[in-house]
Amino acid sequence: MNSEEIHKEMLDDISNDYDKRTGEFIFDATKVAANQFEKTNSRIVDVEEKLDIASLNGDELESRIRERTGIRRRQATNAIGTLTVVGNGTINEGDLFETESGIQFESTEIVTINGSGEVSIIAVVAGSTGVVPAHQITHMPVTLDNIDSVTNPQPTYDGFEAESDESLLQRYYDRIQTPATSGNKHHYLNWAKEIQGVGDARVFPLWDGDNTVKVVIIDSNKQPASTDLVILVQDYIDPNSGGLGEGQAPIGAFCTVESAKGVDINVSFSVVLSDGYDEQDVIDAISDNITEYLKGIAFVQDFVSYAQIGSIIINTDGVADYTDLMVNDGTDNITIADDEVAVLGGVSIV
Repeated sequence: MNSEEIHKEMLDDISNDYDKRTGEFIFDATKVAANQFEKTNSRIVDVEEKLDIASLNGDELESRIRERTGIRRRQATNAIGTLTVVGNGTINEGDLFETESGIQFESTEIVTINGSGEVSIIAVVAGSTGVVPAHQITHMPVTLDNIDSVTNPQPTYDGFEAESDESLLQRYYDRIQTPATSGNKHHYLNWAKEIQGVGDARVFPLWDGDNTVKVVIIDSNKQPASTDLVILVQDYIDPNSGGLGEGQAPIGAFCTVESAKGVDINVSFSVVLSDGYDEQDVIDAISDNITEYLKGIAFVQDFVSYAQIGSIIINTDGVADYTDLMVNDGTDNITIADDEVAVLGGVSIV
């Protein structure tokens, strides 16, 4: 109740033998109390809401989950990669390089360049912004003596945002709803998901005989995991698949960690554009929308829906109509195996 409703009830409970008109003592005294009761009620409601963990967010959610299970929010990571450097000089640890748009990277090692050489780099700012395509890191914000040019021959990778509240809460539910004990199947799933950068995992018991377990992972972007990420998970669960109990897995359990295999989804169609849109804008928008769809079904659904792809296209801004839709050169759903993940190959207008 608000203060007006509380005040009315208070006055109703007082005998009419007293003067309760506005401005009189009884009215004014109870009005002040009603205002305070409203504030107290509001605080009580706030506390009641926080009894449900699903109502929490941010630091409060993280703190409650950590208290109950020890699970911590996975922090953002810095993307990494390799530069090809041309020149005759020295790259020092901490030397800066950047893209045309100003995304900066720094060297993680000292390398003497004689003609050309490779240098390991890491993004200065953590998160997915550090994941850039090949041949984008071409600038040196500070001139480096005798270094002529730089470029990244491959995309940078493994730059992930801090874990979202939704993901953290789901890991909490997974922990309490699927008890992980004595190296059971749920235990391996939880171990894999504890590593920053792992978006999901599947566990295959007895995949290569007695006492063997395979864990297949995808990254936080619902893409095939990098070699570095696979090694991190492998070392955490069972280093070198040794079965020696040197990781989380119990002695005698031989665990192999692998990345899911990527299945390219290539989409082509004819389109009627809405006024004011060009083909490239529409292709970019459809690509983004299909990518989000594929992320949503990764390790959840065992096929890519031809009909859903069509729905995404027609509901994308700039598309008035389309015909001749082909998904991987056909008009059927695309089957995705348990150890595979669908990734966007390309979108083209024909």
